[in-house]
Amino acid sequence: MESIVLITGASGGIGSALAHQLHSKGLRVAVVGRDMDRLTNVDAALRIAADTTTPEGAAQAISTCQESLGAAPSLLAHCVGSTLIAPLHRTSVQAYREVMRINLDSAVFMFQAWVTALQGGPGAAVMASSVVARIGVSNHEAIAAAKGGVEALVRSAAATYAAQGLRINAVAPGLTETPMTANMLKMTAMREGAARQYPLGGIQSAEQVADVMAFLLGDGAARLTGQVIAVDGGFTTVRPLVR
Repeated sequence: MESIVLITGASGGIGSALAHQLHSKGLRVAVVGRDMDRLTNVDAALRIAADTTTPEGAAQAISTCQESLGAAPSLLAHCVGSTLIAPLHRTSVQAYREVMRINLDSAVFMFQAWVTALQGGPGAAVMASSVVARIGVSNHEAIAAAKGGVEALVRSAAATYAAQGLRINAVAPGLTETPMTANMLKMTAMREGAARQYPLGGIQSAEQVADVMAFLLGDGAARLTGQVIAVDGGFTTVRPLVR
């Protein structure tokens, strides 16, 4: 029987691209989002409406998958996320708490529900971080703090659960073409300026990020755990040649 993979945030660009890839490979894909209507066109064997930013919603997503597909998902891709571009002195308490709820709380609650359901069994998970957690980018303090927490969670959980055969990794994408970035990238000057920051040039696609997430969930990554892989065209490690 093929593995079951649960993908949260599946109505977003990266989550839906990953669902398409894994579904086409024959995995049993369960996708999760807050709005069932937005999951209609996502490739999946099962669609679940749940708010994974709460412990109850995360547990509901896992239990629905288990009841409908006959087993807990051995693979987890947590793609829930948001962004906030604002300097800290202009970030309200409400906006800060919302960023932490969506990005960090959801990761903690989803991982907790998943590992509990596995009952000591093996599996693999991949979380979504961001380049702003790995290198200082101005006006990203709140989201950088949230994603930095996700990366710390990945490392600690990888250590805790390695003995039961769980692998826990993350990707840290740079600017990616998704519905969330559509308004920013629709302006030609903004798109061209952003593209020049990346040594490999251009703006990456959701499919390119999904490629790396799929790899981290697969057998080819059997010796990888506790890692954060930057999918960013070299943004965090090398400087582009300025012409």
